Amino acid sequence: MTIDAARATPGPQGDSAALAAAIGARFERLPLCRWQVMVRLVVGAVTFFEAFDQLLIAYALPELRDEWHLGTTQVTALMTVGSIGMLIGALASGRLADRIGRVKVIAGCIALSGVCNLALTLCTSPEPFMAIRFVQGMAIGGEVPIAATFIAEITRAHQRGRFVLLYELVFPAGLTAGALLAAWLVPVLGWRWVFGLAAIPGLLCFALARWVPESPRWLADHGRHDEALETMASIEEKVERITGTPLPEPAPARPAPPAPHKSGLRELLTGRYGKRTLVIGLLWFTGYFANYGITSWLPTIYEDHFGLGLSTALLYSTVTSCAGLAGCLIVALTVDRVGRRNTVIWCMAAAALCLLLLGLAGGGSATGVLAWTSLAAVFLFGSNICLYLYTPELFPTRIRALGSSVGGAMNRLGVILGPIVVGAIYAGGAIGTVFVTLAAVALAGSLSAAVGAEETSGRTLEDVAP
Repeated sequence: MTIDAARATPGPQGDSAALAAAIGARFERLPLCRWQVMVRLVVGAVTFFEAFDQLLIAYALPELRDEWHLGTTQVTALMTVGSIGMLIGALASGRLADRIGRVKVIAGCIALSGVCNLALTLCTSPEPFMAIRFVQGMAIGGEVPIAATFIAEITRAHQRGRFVLLYELVFPAGLTAGALLAAWLVPVLGWRWVFGLAAIPGLLCFALARWVPESPRWLADHGRHDEALETMASIEEKVERITGTPLPEPAPARPAPPAPHKSGLRELLTGRYGKRTLVIGLLWFTGYFANYGITSWLPTIYEDHFGLGLSTALLYSTVTSCAGLAGCLIVALTVDRVGRRNTVIWCMAAAALCLLLLGLAGGGSATGVLAWTSLAAVFLFGSNICLYLYTPELFPTRIRALGSSVGGAMNRLGVILGPIVVGAIYAGGAIGTVFVTLAAVALAGSLSAAVGAEETSGRTLEDVAP
């Protein structure tokens, strides 16, 4: 399709909402081909290495503790400062991405993370190291929700769930790869070299600028009508060239309601979107509270409570994480048929049941904990990865990144508080109470989805969130 033909697309250029709706209709007739896969791979590589960066600190800590003679308080600070940065970064990035664009924020985050890795190699004491890790945490926390927003905006409604969630699998895959590589490289090269090597993916910011266009939906929504039409036409030309067949005419776009005079945080917290923000925040918080409450303490429980050796404890914990990855894949392949709402409701409820049975048994044996927590992880990981798909669908383009960033912030809050609460309960020796508490949190998430979640499967973004 030529640019001149693109300009004839229904929807007046003077009306950003109408143009955005027309562009959404044009995305709906794009077949899945190499272009979408290429974009997903480039953005996915960024997300993969952000996950890698997130986990490096855990494997560098033993050397850092010996080199800098760190006490327990300093070790805890080194571990948590990045998560605090991620929480702040998630909140800040949404507003920024809604103002300056999705691709700029994603590229800036990976570039900043790479620079931080280089700076970390020069640190000779814990104070500057923590300051840089805080900044890097902001970059990691900022990139993930915005990347999910961008992928949702360039994907049609048909099988959007599978396409987006197969992309989202790169983050847990990055965590797994980071664990394996860091466990091998840190003893061989030392922590400085590993952080230095981790800086290289920062160059992906140039690949983003070269191959990934800005979201036409965002361009239209911000009044950059010519750029929106030219970008959309360029995408259509690439798809036609790859498929070798002309694209069908787009379906008529639904009349777009006028955008509110004031959007942003006020719109996000009031009216129809206020309810969605509350529900999605509860789902992110409860899901990750339960998830990290389990995974962060399992090695300690296996060692202290059941007397297993370190290698066995780590092996058992790894089995649970791998079970969670399997749950992510199952949800990615089934979410378009089952639906987002049903996936979250039943996955959280099933996880709650597994944890409750384990808790009522008082913890049982080590193999019993392994079996039930692994089964719970299948459902918890599956529910949580679904939220990366579901959250961007619930908000209109003008506040989509901001809505996603609120979810990312509640995610980090759950990641921070879950292990703290579990640690406080476990310190009292009540291992059964640990699992009953986590079951109650997962059940609260399931009930929140049952009461307030809306189904979005098979619907265009403009239909779900005008």
